[in-house]
Formats: sequence, structure tokens, C-alpha cells
Amino acid sequence: MLYPDAVTLDPVVDAGQLLSRIDARRGCSIKDSFASLDLAEHGFRQLVEAEWVVVDRASAADRWSTLETPAQFEEWSSAWGDATGSDFFRPSLLLTPRIAVLARYDGGRLTAGALANRSRTVIGVSNVFHIDDDLAAAWRGAAGAASARWRSPRVVGWASGAELEATRQAGFRTAGPLVVWTNAGPV
Repeated sequence: MLYPDAVTLDPVVDAGQLLSRIDARRGCSIKDSFASLDLAEHGFRQLVEAEWVVVDRASAADRWSTLETPAQFEEWSSAWGDATGSDFFRPSLLLTPRIAVLARYDGGRLTAGALANRSRTVIGVSNVFHIDDDLAAAWRGAAGAASARWRSPRVVGWASGAELEATRQAGFRTAGPLVVWTNAGPV
């Protein structure tokens, strides 16, 4: 998923104060990490209703690696694609120690990928994809690769819809709701 303009880190947040600290005009998005805000009265609409997912012990990942070169990154970006286009992510991600661009290769062909980021307490996984739509395998592998990279067993992310079911098949459990709000401006 793409990155919001603000993320709540506490379940009790004053919406007015939050909005006064960011550029809340059209296009703004807010990840309400606890699904506790009501931003509709401020012109926002819910873009995504999702669940936090967590796996406490990720299994080792077969054929997954951390990308290191701009050429690998370009291939990954093209495979990830999404509606934003393949040039959404910048190659500078490869230089950020707390971020890993992960990929799975089968016979030299990139088949799955994800982004992982390391915090003090957990590893976050996002932008998970699989060329053949086996999202459960992609989530399982990305969690295992990230866990092995940073030697930390706990991996978190968030998902909704079919992707949420894929995380469950991959061994994740849900840990609470979240909402992504967006200011779509006047209709």
C-alpha cells in the first residue's frame, strides 16, 4: 500500500488537532491505526477498512533474497506495478538499512516480492505481491525472509479482503482493525 500523510499511534486522537498538523487538502490520507477516528465530518471518506495481521514466528523462506542493485530493483518495481506505475518506489530504498526490498526467484524469474521495514520491536511487511496470485505463499515467504534478515521472529502488516484471507492461510492472525481515510475533496 502507499504511504499516508499521517499515522495514528494512539487510540485516542483529537481529529481537529491531527488535521491542523498536516496538509489535509484533497489527496491527503490518514492511517487510523486503531479505527477510532471519524473523519467524515471533515470531508474524508474511508478508503480501506482492514485488519492488522501478525505472525509471532515466521518460517524460513525458500528462494527469497534481499535486492541490492538498481537493475534488480527496476525488475521488482515492474513486477509490483500497481495502478501507480512501476516508478512509484525510488531506488534509494536499497540504501536504507531499516528497509529491505525482498524478492523470490524461481529459475531466474522474479515471482514474488515485498517491502520490509525494521522497527525496534517488530518487522513490518507491505506491498506484498505474487506474479501468479498466490498471495498466501508471498506473505509466508516475505515474513520468513524478513525474519531471517533481522533475526526477529515477529512480523506484522495489514490487509483486507482476499489479501486478509491470504495472510490467514500464511499463518498470520488478526490483531485489530485499522482504517485508511482519504480526503477526496468535493464530489
